[in-house]
Amino acid sequence: MPKQALLPETGTKRRRPNAVARQLRKNWDLYLLIAPVIVFFIVFEYIPMYGVQIAFKNFIATKGIWGSPWVGFRHFERFFESYYFWRLLKNTLGIGLYQLLVGFPIPIALALLINEVKSKAFSRFVQTVTYAPHFLSTVVMVGILFIFLSPQTGLLNKAITLLWGEPIDFLTEPAWFKSIYVWSGVWQQMGWSSIIYLAALTGIDPQLHEAARVDGAGRLRRIWHINLPGIAPTITILLILNMGSLLSVGFEKVFLMQNSLNMQASDIIATHVYRKGIIDGQYSYSAAVGLFNSVINFVLLILVNRIARKVNDTSLW
Repeated sequence: MPKQALLPETGTKRRRPNAVARQLRKNWDLYLLIAPVIVFFIVFEYIPMYGVQIAFKNFIATKGIWGSPWVGFRHFERFFESYYFWRLLKNTLGIGLYQLLVGFPIPIALALLINEVKSKAFSRFVQTVTYAPHFLSTVVMVGILFIFLSPQTGLLNKAITLLWGEPIDFLTEPAWFKSIYVWSGVWQQMGWSSIIYLAALTGIDPQLHEAARVDGAGRLRRIWHINLPGIAPTITILLILNMGSLLSVGFEKVFLMQNSLNMQASDIIATHVYRKGIIDGQYSYSAAVGLFNSVINFVLLILVNRIARKVNDTSLW
C-alpha cells in the first residue's frame, strides 16, 4: 500500500479537503440559486421564533420580551381549563377532518378524469374552468357565498322557495357552517390542487397502458392498477403535509363567514387567538394558544410520516 504523505513539521497525516467546502465549490451556482429561499425562511420563519418565549411569560410591552417575568405554563393551563377549550378543539378538528376527507380525494379524481380526456382542447377548457376559482381572493369568495346563499335574493334559496316554500338562512345556521366552508373551498381549490397529480401522471410510462390494453384491461382497470399506483408516492407525500396542517384551518375565510349566530360552529383556535391577542391585547395567552396549535400539528406530522414510512416506504424523511 502507498505510504500516506506526512507534513514535514509535525509528522501528522495530510488533511483531506473539507467535504462541505468541496461540495459548495462544485455546485456553487445551485446554492446561489436557492440562497434567496433560505434567507427568506431564516428571516421570516426562524428569527421570529425568538418571540415564542412570551407564551411562557407575562409579556409587558414596556419591559420587552427579556424584561417580562416568567410564568411557566400558566397560560396553557388557563387555556386548557377555559370554557371555550373543548368547543375550539372540536370545531377546529371537525373542520380540518371534514376538509381532509372531502377536499383531499376530489383533486385526485379530477386529475384522473382530465388525464383520460382524449380531446386536448376540451381538457384545456376543463383545466381553465377549474383553475380559475383559485385566483379569487378570500374576500371575493365569501362575498359570492353571501350573494348566492342570501335568504332573500340568493339563487339557491330562490330554488328552495320554488320547491319547498321556506328559504334557509345558511350563513346563520351553525349546522350548515362546516359544509359551506368545506365545499366552497373544494370548489375553489380542486383544480389548482390537481396540477401536481396531473404532473405525476405524465411520468407514467405509456407502454404500461399499451401492454394493459393488449391484455384486455379496460379504462377503469388501467386507472386502478396503473395510474393510481403510479401517483401513490405523490398522494402519500401530500397526505402527510395535509395531516401536518390539520389544525391550521384558514383564519381569513372563517373570520369573514363568522357571526354571532353561527359562533357555536365557527369559533376555531385561529379566531380565538385573534380575539384574545389582537382585540383584547392578551399577547402571552394568545401566543400560548398558537404554540399549542403548532405543536399538535408538528406531532401529527411526525406520526403520520413515521406510519407512511413503515407502510409503503414513502415519507418526507
